Amino acid sequence: MAADDRLDLPMVGERQSLREQVAQALRAALITGEMRPGVVYSAPVLAGQFGVSATPVREAMLDLAKEGLVEAVRNKGFRVTELSDRDLDELTELRHLIEVPTVVRLADSSRAEEFERLRPAAEKIVAASDRGDLLAYVDADLRFHVELLALSGNAHLVTVVRDLRNRARLYGLAQLAERGTLVESAREHLALLDALKNGDAGTVRQIMIEHIGHVRGIWAEH
Repeated sequence: MAADDRLDLPMVGERQSLREQVAQALRAALITGEMRPGVVYSAPVLAGQFGVSATPVREAMLDLAKEGLVEAVRNKGFRVTELSDRDLDELTELRHLIEVPTVVRLADSSRAEEFERLRPAAEKIVAASDRGDLLAYVDADLRFHVELLALSGNAHLVTVVRDLRNRARLYGLAQLAERGTLVESAREHLALLDALKNGDAGTVRQIMIEHIGHVRGIWAEH
């Protein structure tokens, strides 16, 4: 990693494990585009910027590798995973095939209380988008959708969708935030809850399709 590739990374402390703190900081750098696809990053160099030993950095990078966000490069470090247009299309197709019909089937006014319990999570997404906090947005968005899908009672489906979202969640968010579309996408979570509570399956389907389409539209511009 060249000198001019130095990242603006924070010093880490003791509240979480070093591994968790480093992983969170690296996710933030991935979301904002500071860590660039195709670039190889050395664990010792990153460790020096964090002010920690190389061990928690390597552990954190291995965690990100399990999520498909980086890949190990023998004797060099870790390369940020670069997704092709085909990869992005396939991830989007899978999300449409799994998430849309699953959430549509949940639409039932008799389950209004269950949906209402998700409102605080939806409001956290909106708050994060309003202040432009991409990492908080990603975390809250993933939590909301996982908890919503969990209402289907299919734990394997939830695991699959979590993996899909982990692999695709970092792409395009910075551009969405810059153009103000991230706020629009965030507010769709509240509209989705309202439609689910009303048992309005048609509106639920429309919102889910548009919701997934926001980020794919940004990807198509790259």
